[in-house]
Amino acid sequence: MMKRHFTTALALITGAAVLFFGLNFLLNPQGAPDGFGIEPWPQGNAAGYLAVKGVRDLAVAATVFLLLARGQRRTLGWVVLIDAILPLGDALAVLTHGGSLTTALGVHISAASVILLTAVMLLTERPAERHAEGSSHRVGAAPDPSNA
Repeated sequence: MMKRHFTTALALITGAAVLFFGLNFLLNPQGAPDGFGIEPWPQGNAAGYLAVKGVRDLAVAATVFLLLARGQRRTLGWVVLIDAILPLGDALAVLTHGGSLTTALGVHISAASVILLTAVMLLTERPAERHAEGSSHRVGAAPDPSNA
């Protein structure tokens, strides 16, 4: 039971963090890139890539929250595992575009590590743990076919 709560908290933190980053890139395009690790940031028309990153992050956050709300924890585990590609790609971008190893490791690889931990915890939950709280039996919750 405690592991399930911890895993849920990690999933919520993962979704909330990427939601924050997405909104920050959309609403604060001048300040948001500071901690990303690549300088100088695109100017003029090329700055549109900041909006692309923001929208990408919002879509990832929405997927995490939707699957968590629907009680589809195993599917969420697979999605979160796939989503770990994003911060790994960000780290690669930092390293190949003049950023520092410290930023690539401290920001992006650490984020990928938390995401991977979340995925592993979701994917290793026992079905009995999920059914014990009735998450798949809530009114309006669709059963997760991946739990079979």
